[in-house]
Amino acid sequence: MGVFVFLPLVLPLTAWPIARLAELHLHPRTATRLLTAVAVVMALCSTVCLGLLMVVGTAQLPGNPLPDGWSDPEVREAVPYDEVAGKIAIPALLAVVLACGRTLWRHSRTHRRAHRALAGLPRTEVVVLPDEAPYAYALPGGRRGRVMVTTALLSCLEPAERRALFAHERAHLARRHHRFLIAVQLAARANPFLRPLRTAVSYTAERWADEDAAQAVGSRRAVATAIGKAALVSRGTPVPTLAGLAAPGPVPRRVAALLGPAPTGRSWPPVFTSVGLAAWGAAAGAAASAMSSANSAVSMFFILHAATPL
Repeated sequence: MGVFVFLPLVLPLTAWPIARLAELHLHPRTATRLLTAVAVVMALCSTVCLGLLMVVGTAQLPGNPLPDGWSDPEVREAVPYDEVAGKIAIPALLAVVLACGRTLWRHSRTHRRAHRALAGLPRTEVVVLPDEAPYAYALPGGRRGRVMVTTALLSCLEPAERRALFAHERAHLARRHHRFLIAVQLAARANPFLRPLRTAVSYTAERWADEDAAQAVGSRRAVATAIGKAALVSRGTPVPTLAGLAAPGPVPRRVAALLGPAPTGRSWPPVFTSVGLAAWGAAAGAAASAMSSANSAVSMFFILHAATPL
């Protein structure tokens, strides 16, 4: 197993170049899916790495309930620097679990509160709330989600811009963007090196909805204008895992992209380009991380199995 057990902890650094290049050169749909997949794989692998190190660290603690054979020198030799790395992995893995649990709890609490607030309202796809605070976001749940928008925000938009707003939020629901957002949020909690990918996916998911809305209303300028106006007056979404027209992020870049030509639908970039090399580098890093984690997990299983008395 050796030092390869530590690779999943640092291999997310190989995905940093693709985070920025994917925003600029890939179709938002492709970029969102690619970055989310890379982030999830690398986060799972780094968590497995911490789990393996924790086994070694826990086996050395006095009074632990694990078999005595798990703390034998032969087991500890399977992981380099076992005394330091194993014991550091215990609070690190605990921090990962607590951070991910807190993210899921906040996500679930916001959804419960929003759905309770809508309990007495008609089951329509679009819910207009009489609120002086301007905001709008897509609320997933059940067979189909709902679009939340306030009268204050609608009063700031022209009819064409309102259609763009509704098309944007419907795109979030139809494409299940909340799943991508919660996945990268959890991945970034599991490994802080994945935060650039979380930021990139938050942007590309909005760009994906922007492009779908532009196709639906037939005017890229109307969508760009709606985004600009909403960003000036809106307070955004309750939590980062909910998607909205004025979600926090580089709004000027979104507007500039909509005022330019539509992105091409290429599913994967050419190899001999900067974004192609970065994409293959990120894919190779994710594959190496998965292989290293699998190899370490299998090796640790056989070592511990051999050290466990029948």
